[in-house]
This record gives sequence, structure tokens and C-alpha cells, in this order.
Amino acid sequence: MAAPKKGRSASAQSKPGRSLALILIAIVALTGGMFASGHTTPRLGIDLAGGTSITLQAKADQGSAINKANMDTAVEIMNRRVNGLGVSEAEVQTQGTSNIIVNIPKGTNSEEARQQVGTTAKLYFRPVLQSEPSSATPSASPSTSPSGSASPSPSSSASTGDKASAPSSPTASETSQGRAVTDALKADATPNASSGASDAASPSATDPAGSAANSGTDAASSKEEAEYAKLDCSKAADRATAGKTAKPGDTTVACGEINKVWYKYLLGPAAVDGTEVKKAQAVFDTQTAAGWQVQMDFNSSGSKKFADVTGKLAQNQTPQNEFGIVLDGEVVSSPYVSQSITGGQAQISGSFTQEEAQSLANMLSYGALPLSFKVASMTTVTAALGGEQLHAGLLAGAIGLALVVIYLVVYYRGLSLVAMASLLVSAILTYVIMSLLGPAIGFALNLPAVCGAIVAIGITADSFIVFFERIRDEIREGRTLRPAVERAWPRARRTILVSDFVSFLAAAVLFIVTVGKVQGFAFTLGLTTVLDVVVVYFFTKPLMTILARKKFFAQGHKWSGLDPKSLGAQPPLRRTRRPAGPAAGPVDPKEA
Repeated sequence: MAAPKKGRSASAQSKPGRSLALILIAIVALTGGMFASGHTTPRLGIDLAGGTSITLQAKADQGSAINKANMDTAVEIMNRRVNGLGVSEAEVQTQGTSNIIVNIPKGTNSEEARQQVGTTAKLYFRPVLQSEPSSATPSASPSTSPSGSASPSPSSSASTGDKASAPSSPTASETSQGRAVTDALKADATPNASSGASDAASPSATDPAGSAANSGTDAASSKEEAEYAKLDCSKAADRATAGKTAKPGDTTVACGEINKVWYKYLLGPAAVDGTEVKKAQAVFDTQTAAGWQVQMDFNSSGSKKFADVTGKLAQNQTPQNEFGIVLDGEVVSSPYVSQSITGGQAQISGSFTQEEAQSLANMLSYGALPLSFKVASMTTVTAALGGEQLHAGLLAGAIGLALVVIYLVVYYRGLSLVAMASLLVSAILTYVIMSLLGPAIGFALNLPAVCGAIVAIGITADSFIVFFERIRDEIREGRTLRPAVERAWPRARRTILVSDFVSFLAAAVLFIVTVGKVQGFAFTLGLTTVLDVVVVYFFTKPLMTILARKKFFAQGHKWSGLDPKSLGAQPPLRRTRRPAGPAAGPVDPKEA
């Protein structure tokens, strides 16, 4: 009878308790983390728990046509935005030629999600030609502005100006409206502040180059001037229509709220486009007490344009040394410029909360929508139908599991205890990990994911059957149980790994090439396949090694499932030596 090989197999055979202890510690740690996080159940998808369904209707008011290419681009951007909220099971799909349906599972802030998917996020940096509070009487002279001096004093340039308290005639000690975009914006434009204040107070009409105010006026046509004069940003109706149809190359009007006061702006053509923002993130400024800001990094072309436009604006007087950061037609900030800004970075400040800053950074990072959308409907979806389907799916899974257990008990008898214990460990790990993945990556359990978990029962049971059959083959060859387990394991291990690799590869391909709910099936199938390998290695094999030392299994009890007689085992072949010499007798020629 062959003895088990020495080395790694013998070591694994003698210390199977370590592997069992390791997987039990992992189960305890994961379970403790689940209860500590407060998420003791998997997060359910919209088809099981209900949620919010938003219907968006496209509008061709930005010079872009409503066609399949633009609608597909919008769906892709909306998907990325919603996933940025941690909602991996959200569904975004087109309906007809001009509608997009967004389904968001329960537990997500539906209002925040609506803003994320419906906001166009068109960002432009436009030079400011004129600006004033809407409550003030429109000024005939474009140089009269409530904004601060182009050359603020060092003590005031680092602070945020309050436009509401600014007089109509600027002085050198006043601060500019809005907040600084970068540290360079907070620097003084020139050490001679009094000269700048004098120029701002009385611009010369005889200057050969023309005053900055006059040049700003010339850039705007009489139509925009008239529209600017009539605009009252304190009225919601005016704010809703101000500059909404303007193209990037047009002079336009816009509204913006600064320090709880609505201002109206006359803005020049866009100098930098938001599509040239490479990255945006929300940061908290602890040095200047500016609070939450959105920090942007431009690409190479955007960095060059931003440096050029800030260099030109720095030479102008107030308010033409300011530029408006316009998001979807609304001025969110209008900082002044004191020198050309290089480095390709900028910041948007505007008394943001953390949620507002993160939402804006999310939209800027994933790009602007090619079309604008209006919310056609927003309804709450119940989970009544999904609950019935879930009940039917769980019932089918229970029936399938019961049939597997009956087959194991009838065919493998005592070995069925090993299989059922392994299935239980795999089920615990799957449940705990799914519960933790909900808050971690936004995983939501939907009906296809439940189907994937049911399919995993067969995959897991198949691994046990391969191992058990290899052990039986070794016993049929005349080996006892302990060496049979150790010799069967390498052969079964290869088969199990190849089988699970094929299943995991299929799940990975399915996850990559599909969208929506089918990804839930692929993700669950891949997860359970990986857990099957873990359970077989760290639980099934060590447990089988321990049971091989027990009398009930080692001696081949008829209810152990390893009875040599019932398996048709043959005794090992033993060679006998033939007597030598005359005593051996004559040799038959045929036998010879």
C-alpha cells in the first residue's frame, strides 16, 4: 500500500486546524464588521425594495440636435454621475427618441440624484463687462459698479468682499466681489494702489487705448445692453430665462447670488470652456476660512487659455478685471484678477456646503450633457411586484437546495455532512460580504443577482462532488482513507480550479459587456465562484483531513459513504516469489 508523500502534503495533513481557524476568524471578523457598520442586510435594488423613477425629456435649446448619438452620450454621462453617488444599481436608459428613464433604488437621496442627472453642467469662464445689484437702479455709465477696486489693499485682498455693502463709487480699500480663484488672485495687482483707485474713479475718455469700461461697452451690442438694463435678478422668472439660450461665442446676461444678494451681469464671450477641465474635486480650505471649494485642474489647452485670459483681465479696471464662472447660465462666482495665472489650476468658491461642493465637482469631472433636460415626471416605484418575484425566486432556490441535500444524503451518506457544512460556510460568507458591499461600493441585490446566488449552489456542490469522487477512486484502488484523502486532493484541486476559472471568466465577460440588472447576475456569480475556491481550500479539505482520522470514516462504516465493499474496492496486489532450484519442478513452455 502506498504511503502519502512527505513534505507539503504531510504538513497540511498534520495541521488542518490552522486552515479551519483562519476561515472561522475571517467569518467572525466580517460578521463583526457587518454589525458594527449597522448594515445587517444586503441593500436591495429597485425591483425588490422600490425606489424613484425619473423621466427626463430632452430640449434642443443649446444648438445641439436631439439624435441618437447625443442621447447615448447623455445616458453614459448620467450613468457616471449617478454612480458617483454610490448607486451602482441605478438604471439609465433611453425611451423613445427624446426621453431618458432613470431608476434609482430606495435609500438614495432622490432630490440629489435628480439634480445630478438633470443638470447640464455647462461651465464657461466669461469676462465681466458690467455688474450691479438687481435692487439698484441700472447705471448709464458702465464704469459705475459695486465691485471693488482693481488694486485692493493687502489687508482686504485676502478676504471675501460683500457686494451688498459696496457703494457705487469704488475706493482703494474695498474688496472685490466673489472669492479668489487661486492664491495668485488674492495678490495685489500693483503696489501703487492709489493710482489704480484714481483710474477707477475717473476713467479718461481721451485715453488712446480707451478705458476698460468703454471697451467693455463696445463689446456688447445694443440688444444685450437693453436686455441687461431690463434684467431684474431678484425675480425668479427673470433668473430662469437670463442667458439660457446664449451660445459660447455670444455676449450674454446672467444672474448670480453672492452673499445672499442677487447680481446681474453683462458677460463677454466664453474664454475657457468647462470641457477643458481635466479633474475637479471638493476640498475644504482651512487656511483662509473660505469653507468648501471646488478645485479644478485644466488640460494643456485649457491651462494656456486660462493664463492668457487672466493676463489680459489683470490689465483692466473694475469690473472688467473680473471673470464670471458661469454654470448652466448662472454665475456661481466672479473673482477679480491681479496677474496672469499659470499652472492649470483654479478654484470655485461660493459659500458651498460639503454636499454642494461634491455635487458640483462630480458634474464637472464627468463632463457636461450634450443636451438640456427637463423633468417630465418623478414617481415612487413600489416593490410589490418585485417582492412576489423575490418570494418565487427564494422558493425555487429552497427547492433546489433541498434536492441537492437529498441527493448528497442518499448518495454520499456521511460525506453529505461535509458538503452541507461547506455550503453553510459559503452562504454565510456570501451574505456578510453582500451586506458590506452595499455601503462600501453601492452594490444592490436585485432579482438577477438572486438568480446568480441560486446558480452558485450548483457550482459549490460540484466542487465537493469532484473531491469526494477522487477520494472514492483512491479507496477503490485499495488505499485507506487518510492516504486516499491526501492523494485525491491534488487531482481534485486541479479540476476544481479549472472549473471555477471558466465560471469566473464567463461572469467577468458578462459583467463587462452588459449593463443594468444583468451585471448584478454576473457580479454575484463571480463573487460566489471566488468564495467556492476559498471554502474548498480552507474548509472542505481541512475538515476532510480531520474526519479521515475518525474511526467512523477511517474504517469505512457503511453509512460513512466510504465503505470499501460497497465501492467495489479490490485488495492490493502482492507479488509472491517463485521457489528456485529443482523444487520448483518442470516449467511449462507456455508459462515460460
